[in-house]
Amino acid sequence: MDAIKVEPTPGLTYNPNESGYWDRRAMEAEQERLFEICRGCRLCQPLCPTFPALFQAVDRHGEDVRRLSMDERERIVDLCYQCKLCSVRCPYSPEEGHPFQVDFPRMMLRSNAVRKKEQGIGLRGWMLSRPELAGSLGGLTAGWANGRTRRRLLRMGLERMIGIHRDKQLPEFHGETFEEWYRNRGSRGGDAGHAVLFHTCFVNHNDPRIGKDTVEVFERNGIALGCSKQNCCGMPALEAGDIALAKRNAEANVASLLPHVEAGRKILAINPTCSYMVKKEYPQLVGTPAASAVAGASMDVCEFLWQRRQEGSLNRDFRSTPGRVAYHVPCHLKAQNIGSVHGT
Repeated sequence: MDAIKVEPTPGLTYNPNESGYWDRRAMEAEQERLFEICRGCRLCQPLCPTFPALFQAVDRHGEDVRRLSMDERERIVDLCYQCKLCSVRCPYSPEEGHPFQVDFPRMMLRSNAVRKKEQGIGLRGWMLSRPELAGSLGGLTAGWANGRTRRRLLRMGLERMIGIHRDKQLPEFHGETFEEWYRNRGSRGGDAGHAVLFHTCFVNHNDPRIGKDTVEVFERNGIALGCSKQNCCGMPALEAGDIALAKRNAEANVASLLPHVEAGRKILAINPTCSYMVKKEYPQLVGTPAASAVAGASMDVCEFLWQRRQEGSLNRDFRSTPGRVAYHVPCHLKAQNIGSVHGT
């Protein structure tokens, strides 16, 4: 049997707007090529469960990736939780300019999207790809909903129905969203021309305190953050394989944020996953100059504050301090080249 060629096949694409993206045979040929490259490299072995599952399966078949069963392939795809760290480490990635053009996470997204287009999203995927809907419904009766999600029997049913483990700590719902708090509070002064806050649906529905603290930190530094209309960034839908929903969410956010970008403002996202989505996925997913402009103007909130600190213009004169804290740099910040073991 001929060896698998590691050069890109004609079916190479990570762009869901291209028709070839949805061609199963083309996808599987590219999937085999990437599996073959990863099998020979194994640099990402310790990063996540996906790679040990891939290497163990390949080794069982005499290191021939073409002998992997459909179940083995789908398990590898399902184990990828899109941390993106392999893209950062990979020496064969498009970012490194390597001709192999290996983007393992996007290959897993493509594999999942093709499967879900053929088989359907399913109840679990439908629900998890719509966090705003869950947040809105839970917020209507926040106290009752929070109490019920701690009931053992209900959690066992939730696990059976949509696969959320009974011991998983779920985020709480809030009767007053961050957006409602922001509107009711009003501006407390400061320059409103600097930035607009992309507060994210998690902060809006599940932890408004993060958004409130962010607003107060910026006001202490003389910046009144704007807050435009927005919806979920689309990453939950993208991971669920619902590319159409992810694209609709992205397009709506681009349309809402573009006027602020054209006015010279930065878009500051609180959640690292959301900032990654806007900066790294929107240009290709939406595929317009507007999306690229929004991506280019977007930053993580702490990235913006760190720049001001380096400039010597960050006011850290707060009334209290938590002292020394342990901090784990989120994977999706590392994937944006933000943060390091040295605290930068």
